[in-house]
Formats: sequence, structure tokens, C-alpha cells
Amino acid sequence: MDKKIFKGKTKEEAINNALIELEESRENIYVKEIETTKGGLFKSPKVEIEVTTKDDVINFIKEYLQKLIHDMGIGTNLEIKKREKNVTITILSDNNALLIGKQGRTMDALNTVLRQAIFARYGFYFSYVLDIGEYKEQKNQNLERVAKSVAREVARTKIEAKLDPMNSYERRIIHNALNDYKKVYTESEGTEPNRYVVIKPVLEENQEETLEEEA
Repeated sequence: MDKKIFKGKTKEEAINNALIELEESRENIYVKEIETTKGGLFKSPKVEIEVTTKDDVINFIKEYLQKLIHDMGIGTNLEIKKREKNVTITILSDNNALLIGKQGRTMDALNTVLRQAIFARYGFYFSYVLDIGEYKEQKNQNLERVAKSVAREVARTKIEAKLDPMNSYERRIIHNALNDYKKVYTESEGTEPNRYVVIKPVLEENQEETLEEEA
């Protein structure tokens, strides 16, 4: 079973018991409190928790995706990279184009189905990145290149630039790519599904004063 039960007089004690037995760190487990019994005159308090590890969720993802894609009649292998704060799942198949779909729509649909399956099983959202044949990685690199190119132009001309509408993941790529760029800053504007990123120049104090005087 990928859900394990642990007990303690307090929630923290139950969690510590889980960490010791599972030999895991706190950031690698997900905890759900399922029962609390108050103490009485001759009875100690008791807290029961349900614990799932990050590896449990990853194993579920592997099995779920392999079955899902196999049922589509496509052979596949999965490559999973675990880092401190995120997990990248790359699907390597004999028909990447079909799984990616036009403008990545089939991949987005697979991602939505997978997120729903994880939540249905565990009751929480698991942070990961799903890619197919490095499609998303290459797209991210292109987004970063575009962002930096536009940022240089905005810094030079002092005129803000509005990018095309993007989903929240793509907007985050733009924000992160320019996070340390001191001559511009980024803001998301508009409403879903047409929210977009605006790259704006950081004006020096004397420039701001001139603009106020002209206004």
C-alpha cells in the first residue's frame, strides 16, 4: 500500500514516528490527519495520520501513464528526474507527435487527466512537470530566448512590450527568465484564457521626474 498509517499522542509525534520508520525527510512525505482521540482521566490522547511518500506518488504516476499510453496503442518509456523542489517526467514513445498533439494540446490533456488521477487517489496536488520527448524543454528555451530578446529591446527603448497570450506555466517561464534582469520587470495582465505578460522598463529617477513634468 502507498498510504501508511502512523499514530502518536500528538500529530508531531505521529509524523516523527513516520519519518523514523520510513527513513524519509519531512519534505518527502505528505500527511493527512484522519483521526484524533482526546485524552481522558485514564486514557492518553491519540492522533492517527495517513502518510504518503514522494516515491509512492512517482510510482503511481509511472504505472498510471504506462497503462494509459499502452491503452492508446503506443509503446513508451518514462524518464523521471527528481530534484529538491520538483519532479520532471519525460515520456519517450514511438509516436511523440501523436502524444504531443497540435500546439501541445494532447500533452496538456494528458497532464490534466494525470493531475486529476493523482488528486483522486491521494487528495492533494503533486508538483511535477510532464514533458514528451523534450518538447516542453525546447519550448521553454525558446520562450526564454524570446523573453530576453524583447527585454533587451524594452531596456533600450524604454517602451513596454506585450507578449502573446500564454497559459500560467508559460507566463511563469517568462517571469523567471527575467527575474534577475535589472533593467526591466514583468507583470501578467488580462483575463484567462487570454492573460499575457507585459515586459516593462525600469525607469531611473530623473526619467520618472521628466515624465511627471510632461504629464
